[in-house]
Amino acid sequence: MTRNPYTVLGIDKSAGDADIKKAYRRLAKTLHPDRNPDDPKAQERFAELTSAYDFLNDQEKRGAFDRGEIDAEGRPQFRGFDGFGGSRQRRSGAAGGTDSIFEAFGFGPGGGFSKSGRSAGPGVNPEDIIADIFGGAGAARGFTAEGPAARKADVTLDVTVPFQTWARGGKTRVTLPNGKTVDVTVPAGITEGKTIRLKGQGGPNPYGGPAGDALVAVKVAPDTRFRAEGLNVRVDVPVTLYDAVLGGKVVVPTLDGSVELKIPARTTGTRTLRLKGKGIIRDGATGDLLVTLRITLPDRHDAELEALAKRMREGAPYDPGQ
Repeated sequence: MTRNPYTVLGIDKSAGDADIKKAYRRLAKTLHPDRNPDDPKAQERFAELTSAYDFLNDQEKRGAFDRGEIDAEGRPQFRGFDGFGGSRQRRSGAAGGTDSIFEAFGFGPGGGFSKSGRSAGPGVNPEDIIADIFGGAGAARGFTAEGPAARKADVTLDVTVPFQTWARGGKTRVTLPNGKTVDVTVPAGITEGKTIRLKGQGGPNPYGGPAGDALVAVKVAPDTRFRAEGLNVRVDVPVTLYDAVLGGKVVVPTLDGSVELKIPARTTGTRTLRLKGKGIIRDGATGDLLVTLRITLPDRHDAELEALAKRMREGAPYDPGQ
């Protein structure tokens, strides 16, 4: 038996539209199936709450209920009879028949709330309230007013990919809820945390409807060499004092493998060399690789180098700030 919609929402008959919405929002936060994943009756209670909100959200149905013309299931309430003939005429007449009363308030001949669960009144759709509360997640996981068979069991899978795979695009292996493994294409430069949807690869629908989707949330593994700066990638490369003074070549790691880079003579420790097109790819644009040279002294004692430095400091001093 359907309960009184006012009782379900915990309000009285004097409640306005704003009060009804407020009560529904408050109860939806606690009764939503997402908040009660281990409660087998959570779906039933939430469906009852949504039906009660839909019922009172329709001004015609609410008015008829308040006047005692229909019950909480939408069935007409007959208060008296003018005899058997009058009763028969009331039930079968075209203008005042039972079916026409049901249809006037949006019910089918079988009674009860409408199949769609959506209100014809001026109030707010309950799915909009749920999306507002859960940021769209409730509707995305299938908990709507459409009925249990339409609810899908979407599953979010976290996957961590190497920096290079994220920056240039590639594939990563994912294990689905059914134990099957698939190779998923990772779009180059995808926003971290953004999901890749695999249709029909989520959890099974316990009510016999279509299977949910697998939502692959991409995270980027930290890398000790590369740092993202917008679409550019920065890498630090150590160089010897000799190569910095005389010029030379150094091996530089890139997202596509190592390359040999020529170092100009008289290179300072703050100099950055740019390799065009070696950065992050995103939406058709490609960044660069920024190579910062780090001059490194020998880790062993070198008397000859120290003597040379002393002679230069005394005979050819310079101001590095100019």
